[in-house]
Amino acid sequence: MTTRLADRRPVYVVGVGMHPYQFASDTPYIEMGLTALRAALADAGLAFPAIESAFIGTTGIGMAAGRIMFNHIGSTGLACTQVENASASGSSAFQLACLEVAAGRRDCTLAIGVDKYGDQKRAVLKEHVNRLSDTAHIPLVKYALMAEHLAKEKGLAPEDLAGVAAKNHTNASKNPFAQFRKPRSVEQVLASTLVAGSTTSLMCCPRGEGAAAAIVCSEEGIRRLGIAGDRPVRVTASVLQSERPQQGREIPSVTLAQEVAERAYEEAGITADALDVVELHDAFAIEEILYTETFGLAPKGAGQHFLREGGSAIGGRCAVNASGGLIGQGHPLGPTGIGQVHEITRQLRGEQGERQQQGARIGMAHMIGLGSIAIAHVLQRE
Repeated sequence: MTTRLADRRPVYVVGVGMHPYQFASDTPYIEMGLTALRAALADAGLAFPAIESAFIGTTGIGMAAGRIMFNHIGSTGLACTQVENASASGSSAFQLACLEVAAGRRDCTLAIGVDKYGDQKRAVLKEHVNRLSDTAHIPLVKYALMAEHLAKEKGLAPEDLAGVAAKNHTNASKNPFAQFRKPRSVEQVLASTLVAGSTTSLMCCPRGEGAAAAIVCSEEGIRRLGIAGDRPVRVTASVLQSERPQQGREIPSVTLAQEVAERAYEEAGITADALDVVELHDAFAIEEILYTETFGLAPKGAGQHFLREGGSAIGGRCAVNASGGLIGQGHPLGPTGIGQVHEITRQLRGEQGERQQQGARIGMAHMIGLGSIAIAHVLQRE
């Protein structure tokens, strides 16, 4: 018998923090991780010994990264688990932290993502199966081909893909944690370097490094630790699933994203119409258009119209990637999913200034990881 997260002990995000995403540098991962951790502790009004367990999302640093990092802030005996799930590593760490609180094992847990720009070797390269193409494992090629196909099938114009990137770069220009902080026009995006088909460099997310942290607590933990009652944001759903074999002409990652979103809505007891903010996996601009349809924010086949009409803009029907998304805020892998939780939590608190979606009460974070897997969390301000 399965149960929903909402049927378990309530789980709340009580503190979030980030180290800005950046291009490869000499900054030690410990400095980035502890910057995000200290910011989350300050946000929650807690000291590090209050944390009972930690889940560390990372892909390229190596074994025991979290435990080594915590040596520099204090060895408190907390339970410590390292999590690797490709681009969804941070998202998966956040899910495990939530489930531990929901199950009643802990009252205060930490999810933290941190990564340096490393080699991130993929296990699929060690399976000793010959590939039909040297580009078989390059996501850029898959999504560029997808964009070309959909341009013919649904009338997508290059300006639509550029519109996604221009929106997200402009959002990121107002985000102090973003890797890219320059507003971009549709014309600038179209004029950037072509990398595959009609996809240009500014339609793709950058790789980099950084850190993000989120602290989650039970109601008992909130009371015991004296956390301010107006700040916690409840996590009402957390769903993870991997893809099935492709059927016909369906796009497996899109089908998978739809299944995960629908399960998250059911678990949270909402519909797509209830969403005010969404942070979604936009490693390539075509993904945002596809997923806005997939998630029910726009009718099937009308994702580009939802974008053109301002439905996904800050102030529109549902602000999509108000942080700048992966394209603008960046995609350092390990921290990315927790960075989404950071954005949504602050949006639901009304703390995002000129990037604020007014009246935001419910948000969803969505990530895709190699394999492929998809994961989604629903957060709600009560």
